[in-house]
Amino acid sequence: MKSILVLHAHPAPRHSNANTDLAKVAQEVEGVTFVDLYARYPRFKINIDKEQEQLLAHDVIIFQFPLMWYSTPSLLKEWQDLVLEYGFAYGEGGTALAGKCLLPVVSVGGPQTAYAPQGNNNFELPSFLSPLQQTANLCSMRYVSPFTLFASLRARNDGRLAQHTTQYRRLLEALRDDEFDFESAKQLPILTAENISSVAGEKK
Repeated sequence: MKSILVLHAHPAPRHSNANTDLAKVAQEVEGVTFVDLYARYPRFKINIDKEQEQLLAHDVIIFQFPLMWYSTPSLLKEWQDLVLEYGFAYGEGGTALAGKCLLPVVSVGGPQTAYAPQGNNNFELPSFLSPLQQTANLCSMRYVSPFTLFASLRARNDGRLAQHTTQYRRLLEALRDDEFDFESAKQLPILTAENISSVAGEKK
């Protein structure tokens, strides 16, 4: 059984339209360690040793966050800057994270059509998350395409949030039980509630 670390970063959870429900799911799944970074570090004083110890103790690392100004929330970026040190995560002797999995779980306010060359945001979502993919590459980690909820502000009212949380649980359990198809997932630039069944099921 794989161990999973979910690093949840939402600067204003009381205004969350989706991440609160996703956080509840993550906390319910056996084998998942859930960390609310903004609750743990309200003044951004990150305990580097503690965070590195948690990384060493887990096989799968999940960054769960709302996309904010086309990037991660500021505390998660600060976490990356401080915790992923040279000699630990990369560089000479920096092999601590080699072979581990990095998966972004992202909520996005706009619809998927807005994240296209012809859309309001001009680029597809993976382009905005490419720094995370390259971080995984530099740290010799296995990067998984982001599990994404588009139009998250409307997801509860139109019924999509319930489906998304159900499929998030399925994703976590598949990763935990070594039933996630990494090779098939490479062919999908984005994981969604609609396509997760093609990669998260019984191990072939």
